[in-house]
Amino acid sequence: MSTIERVHPSEINLVHFDNPKLLVTKPIPTLPKTTKQHRYSVAKNVRSMDCGDYAFEAKHHNCTEVLNSILSPREWEMDGKIFSQKISIQPATKRDVKNLVEKFDTYLKEYNTKEVGLCPIKHEIYSQCFNEVIRQVTLNCAERGYMLIRIRDELQMSINGYKEMYESALAHGIRKSLQRKHAKSDLLKTVEYLRSENKRLEAELMKITLMTEKIDRDAAEERNVIIKRQTEELDGLKRANQLVKVQLESIVASKNL
Repeated sequence: MSTIERVHPSEINLVHFDNPKLLVTKPIPTLPKTTKQHRYSVAKNVRSMDCGDYAFEAKHHNCTEVLNSILSPREWEMDGKIFSQKISIQPATKRDVKNLVEKFDTYLKEYNTKEVGLCPIKHEIYSQCFNEVIRQVTLNCAERGYMLIRIRDELQMSINGYKEMYESALAHGIRKSLQRKHAKSDLLKTVEYLRSENKRLEAELMKITLMTEKIDRDAAEERNVIIKRQTEELDGLKRANQLVKVQLESIVASKNL
């Protein structure tokens, strides 16, 4: 792993740096452990400071050291050459402040940052603008610069905490979403099974209904045949009974004579 980070100045740049300076034409072999930790802090764009009396610490540091607490000198490699760029120690004029405001507004419009919600580009723009304000204040009063650094670091820790909460909530939401999808899939399978079962039962019901109707028709036809036969037999018996009655009446009448 190279000791010099292969990074170039960001396209979004609101912090005033000095002109880049050529350091060496080939990478340095290694870096001490403390320097690597320091570079890790630089990558985060914030270097946390120990809590304490910032005004007392500021009195024992020169302005350059205070500025380096805002943003450490950045280095990058290009075409085998290593360049270094330190934060500027030139006080800001009214024109510089006006340019900062114009560049700030231009970046917000150019990169179409979100007005609400999370937006990494918007966060980067505001972070760089705040660092530039700290730089300008530090050049006038190192103690105020230290206090602003403390505020910046505290805000960054709060933001990191909110990010962790957001990521945790997002992961929880994804898990719940997957669970709902699985539950929905199971319910869809159940619905499909019930629909097929319902169709099968409807077909079976239709079959039973047709069979019942056929049985009713056959029973009705058989009943009609039986009724007709019994009616014919009853009529025959009535005629026979009438014939016997007539014969008996004629026999009784002949005996009376």
